[in-house]
Amino acid sequence: MEQKKKTYYISLGAGEISQVRSASEWNYEIKATDDEVTVLREYFDQRFSSDWQGFFRAHVPYLEYHYDRQNDAYDQTTTKIFELIHNLGNDETRTHIEQMGILSQHNE
Repeated sequence: MEQKKKTYYISLGAGEISQVRSASEWNYEIKATDDEVTVLREYFDQRFSSDWQGFFRAHVPYLEYHYDRQNDAYDQTTTKIFELIHNLGNDETRTHIEQMGILSQHNE
C-alpha cells in the first residue's frame, strides 16, 4: 500500500522536522511519506553524532582538519540531507538548493 505524503517544514541548522508551519523557524518545505521522514531523521542523527565526534577530535592538537574522518562524515551526511530535501521539496526548495550549488559539487 502506498503511503500518503504529508507536508513538513525543515530547519536544517537545528535538525528539526515539523508538520506545523508556525512551530519554529524553518528553511525548507517538503512533501514526504513517514518512511522518507524517518530517513531524513536518521541523516540528522548521523550528522549530530559526527558533529560531536568532531568536537572531541578538535581537542587533539596533532590531527589536521583534512585528515579528519568525522568532518568528512559530517560533510557527506549534510550532502545526503540536501539531496533528500531537494528530491522531496517544493519548487522553491528545489530552486534554492540548486542555486546553492552543493549538489553539483557533490556530483562532479
